[in-house]
Amino acid sequence: MMEELLTLNVLLKNELMTTVRLATGGVCSLAGLSLDGSEDCKVCVTESLLLLMHGGYPSACVRFCTDGGLSVEVTGEGVRRSLREYAEDEISVALLNALTEGVNLQKEGGCLRTIGFRFGNGR
Repeated sequence: MMEELLTLNVLLKNELMTTVRLATGGVCSLAGLSLDGSEDCKVCVTESLLLLMHGGYPSACVRFCTDGGLSVEVTGEGVRRSLREYAEDEISVALLNALTEGVNLQKEGGCLRTIGFRFGNGR
């Protein structure tokens, strides 16, 4: 059974990324992730937010759930501003795939809207 631990609604501004990383670290501790797993999760949450920021979203919702591991879903919210694509976005997606147990990318209107990933206990 999935239990929601925390939901954050955050403006996609660089100066708020540290706050989200700190909250993510706390959630990882509650979920029982190892120190390495916690660091990987913080990187993945930050990269997901940056992907959505590059996609022109003004804000995002980050949802943390536990079910024997930690599932994270990051969804872009608000009216997208038209922005160019960044070459680093491909690197971010590759990093997400390398660090997690599975990445689910959902697009809306051809643009990335939701990024989901999972970490197991002890990772």
